[in-house]
Amino acid sequence: MRHYDLVVLGAGTGNALIDDRFAGVDVAIVSAGPFGGTCLNAGCIPSKMLVATADVADAVRDAGRHGVDAQLRQVRWRDVRSRVFGRLDTEAAEGEEGRRASDHITVYRGLARFTGDRRLTVDTADGAVEIEAERIVIAAGGRPVVPPVVEDSGLPYETSDTVMRLDELPQRLVVLGGGYVAAELAHVFRSFGSHVTVVEKGERLLGQQQDEAVSAAFTDAMRDQWDLRLGRELTAVSGRPGDLRLTLDDGTELRADTLLVAVGRRPNSDLLDLHRAGIDTGEDGRVTVDAQLRTTAEGVWALGDVSTPVPLKHVANREARIVAHNLLHPGRERTMNYDAVPSAVFTRPQIAQVGLTEQEARDRKLDYAVAVHRYADVAYGWALEDTEGFCKVIADRRTGRLIGAHLFGPQAATLVQSLVVALTTGMTAAELAEGPLWIHPALTEVVENALRDLDTVRT
Repeated sequence: MRHYDLVVLGAGTGNALIDDRFAGVDVAIVSAGPFGGTCLNAGCIPSKMLVATADVADAVRDAGRHGVDAQLRQVRWRDVRSRVFGRLDTEAAEGEEGRRASDHITVYRGLARFTGDRRLTVDTADGAVEIEAERIVIAAGGRPVVPPVVEDSGLPYETSDTVMRLDELPQRLVVLGGGYVAAELAHVFRSFGSHVTVVEKGERLLGQQQDEAVSAAFTDAMRDQWDLRLGRELTAVSGRPGDLRLTLDDGTELRADTLLVAVGRRPNSDLLDLHRAGIDTGEDGRVTVDAQLRTTAEGVWALGDVSTPVPLKHVANREARIVAHNLLHPGRERTMNYDAVPSAVFTRPQIAQVGLTEQEARDRKLDYAVAVHRYADVAYGWALEDTEGFCKVIADRRTGRLIGAHLFGPQAATLVQSLVVALTTGMTAAELAEGPLWIHPALTEVVENALRDLDTVRT
């Protein structure tokens, strides 16, 4: 049995925690998938590269509102796909090659399973390998959830892991789900020319993930772009490959050449035989960790989608920095804080948020104030001809401290950052509005004015 100082399960964010500070540490990295993990190969990065192209296509379609005569002739899907994955596949391969070239890192490609305390077996192409370590970091990620009605049908379907690599652009795409992943990929394929139908069991898109005002506005905005089937569930999948028949719970039958399943993701903890090492998981399958990201087993940490309460890449990156510090500085551990985690949805309109939604503030019976400022009421909003965007801010009425912020419109993922800083540092709305100077006529004025509007509400 090969012994290591440190074993990392996962070549995504887990791989990223191994930097020059670990030069004297004998490390093994074990991964069943390519280096870079979900983010690089099938998630954040390829989807946003496709979104950027979709936004270009939409800008051409919308050029007339600015007095520009332009015509979109076509989106060359295979060229777009090759540009995206030609770069990312190279990044993944070079990442693995770099680790294999290191004199203190061993790479195993295969699925790892625990066999005892800090002991593992790795099923590689060359057979099973037994390894053990002084310390282990579990960063094994997650995978898409596929409902039985789809999986048991025996008919082909796509997930976010596969749909971005299709050889041909779908003509009739049905998207099952109404969350972040579903919304972004529906935006991409509709912009590229696919007819998109979205089936969502909730009454609104993003209903469980966004502030009610944002969810309602986004749902309304998408009615003209997608065929929405809200409050509906998929009950049967039949037909044949390339000509699927999808039956909904109201008896409606949809026809599609491609079905994209985007109803959520689950942690890969069930693949690791964690019970053999005394590593606990919660009811949702997430590995149980404390504030220092230690599991219930001595010498074992966890990070990323396999354990985090907020499965976002920037959260995993912070968790990796926390774990790396704690591995290197026992007795001086740092803790992870999830109080002000921002998120964004890269659709058109773009969406971003941080802190509480209004419904959460209401459910907690907080004494809060709300203000909303529209993009259409600031000068750069005029320049963009934007009529639907807005910034919504929520503050504690007694102290004026910001407790939530939501943006719906162009550049939302960038505009939210000043509000993230405010929530993280405990700034009041007045301090953020009055302290720094805000550039005129930049779009940031929509944030500034929302904060000022909030001051007129607060008593």
